[in-house]
Amino acid sequence: MNENNYPKLHNATWPGIVGKGPDSEPPIPFDTMLEMTAAAEVDGVKFDGIDIGLLDPHINIDSTDDDIKRLVDKVSGYDLEIGSLVAPIWAGSAMGSKEERATFVEMVRKACHFGQRLRELGIRPSGIVRIDSSSSPQAWDADPEGNSKIIAQTFREACDVAADFGEKLAAEGEICWGGMQSWKTMLETLEAVDRPNMGFQADMAHTLLYTLGYNREQDRILPPDFDWSDRKTLEEALKTITKALRPWTIDFHVAQNDGTVFGSGSHDKTGRHCQALDPNGKLDVVHDAGYWLRDENGVLTKAFKHICWDGCMFPNSVMNNQQTWNDILGTMIKVRNEHGWRE
Repeated sequence: MNENNYPKLHNATWPGIVGKGPDSEPPIPFDTMLEMTAAAEVDGVKFDGIDIGLLDPHINIDSTDDDIKRLVDKVSGYDLEIGSLVAPIWAGSAMGSKEERATFVEMVRKACHFGQRLRELGIRPSGIVRIDSSSSPQAWDADPEGNSKIIAQTFREACDVAADFGEKLAAEGEICWGGMQSWKTMLETLEAVDRPNMGFQADMAHTLLYTLGYNREQDRILPPDFDWSDRKTLEEALKTITKALRPWTIDFHVAQNDGTVFGSGSHDKTGRHCQALDPNGKLDVVHDAGYWLRDENGVLTKAFKHICWDGCMFPNSVMNNQQTWNDILGTMIKVRNEHGWRE
């Protein structure tokens, strides 16, 4: 039996919302996501916690302190902790008007207050507040240099607000966000923000797409018409992006991807999240997680205390199947056995 107890293993609840809605399938309730997470078990090991989106209809960003206490009581009743939070910043673009950017920063402030209360109530020992640019690559492309400067300024203001609450912000590396749509633009954005509480959220399904240059062809690493059986070339590409972005990484999602893009509901196309055991998955999930969890010399970074599974835009039939979550947990356990530690 492996004795590693870190990093803690979390499941994300926002896949019950992301890609759902009137033009897709109905959202899966927060309570259902919580119950499925708590019920998952593999060889006596269970999930340690959840990461949550502060998004309707799951969680109201304007929750009162009493509402937050009720949430804590509910989650702790399942013997789970809470980790990273997603700030609902999409009402205001980080490169938009003065008013839009003020709205963006205000949403970060509300999320950080929420996170601080969760810490004070003892249920949140680790985690960040996740943000993105809330802008499309197409809009960003109209003026890359100018728009990047505005995004960096908005992120700096958000970081300064977050610091007042003792929070760190992590920018989501996903191809559907302007100024963040490639490994190079993401790195440039992080360097431009230059705040000690600004970091990167790596998601294995999304960062794989960075190697293919979706939405930023000039930053492609793998050749066009790449042969996925060429594992050596894929590993070299993964080493390139992880070497650049690992030093910034403060939040990490274990995930699988089949090398394609996908969108549903109102969500733009991005890296397709596949089921943990999908035979079409292009990643060796357990091995490739090590590129993010270990440095170039193979030494554990221990840069974050928990890791999370993200499986957005799965059909509801898949998400309502308990075996899905057992398979995910089983994969997460293998990642911890291979790249974890004991405290």
